[in-house]
Amino acid sequence: MNGQKSIFITGGASGIGRAIAQKFAAQGWRVGIADRNSAGLEETKALLPEGQCHTYTFDVTSRTGWDVALSDFAAHSDGSINVIANNAGLPSGGPLTEVSHEELDLLLDVNLRAVFYGAKASFEYLKAAAPDACLLNTASAAAIYGMANQSVYGATKAGVKSLTESLDAEWSVHGIKVRSLMPSFIDTPLLQQPPNRSRNTPIREAVVKAGLEFTPVEVVAQEAWNAVHGKKVHTLVGKTARKLARVAKWFPGKLRNRARTLADAHERSEGRPATG
Repeated sequence: MNGQKSIFITGGASGIGRAIAQKFAAQGWRVGIADRNSAGLEETKALLPEGQCHTYTFDVTSRTGWDVALSDFAAHSDGSINVIANNAGLPSGGPLTEVSHEELDLLLDVNLRAVFYGAKASFEYLKAAAPDACLLNTASAAAIYGMANQSVYGATKAGVKSLTESLDAEWSVHGIKVRSLMPSFIDTPLLQQPPNRSRNTPIREAVVKAGLEFTPVEVVAQEAWNAVHGKKVHTLVGKTARKLARVAKWFPGKLRNRARTLADAHERSEGRPATG
């Protein structure tokens, strides 16, 4: 072994994935980044120390893509990978009645099915790096309690949360930790998109109108580092996520008001009357 630790990150072309790549590279780790956006991958690579980053352009819903990318990256890391960050995902929002079946299937495929694909493809490489090995899944604060306009997204992230708990138990005998990040709203390029095809207003604008907090990607990256090296299965990221968890535990009824606040903000952003 050359002694250099390694991390493979999906969704590495921007946002959380890019920030995680920068954090771990700054600590001397070898970094592999994957995304469908090859231009974004090159931008991330340019921000990292020369010779420390490997890029892979593929769709996380492709099992073959996973196998080819991980095999190549592991070849640069003596056949093992210390951390695999299952980070790629898509945002979505709006009432379920507005979400098309095509959008529904895509979100389930990318945010949940692909996370399972990544986990299965990762196992042997993580096992080879054990006990210094971790599968890091990006879940969401949306997994804490179901919110209005987040039914599909929240369900996929709740699935990621459950998967994390199951695999942490299953893989502990192999010396592999499984962890999740549960951030609230992160100000990334993904929030510039509308929540679904029937709406025109970016998600970010609705979040601002609802008065909700954004967490910088650098904070998420630091929490990713903490999660990989810590004992907590789930890491809440940001004030909103931590507050949501407390309210869900002690005052679950109050979450109905928060859900309505977000739902009304979505309606106002489209020029529709609030529900009152």
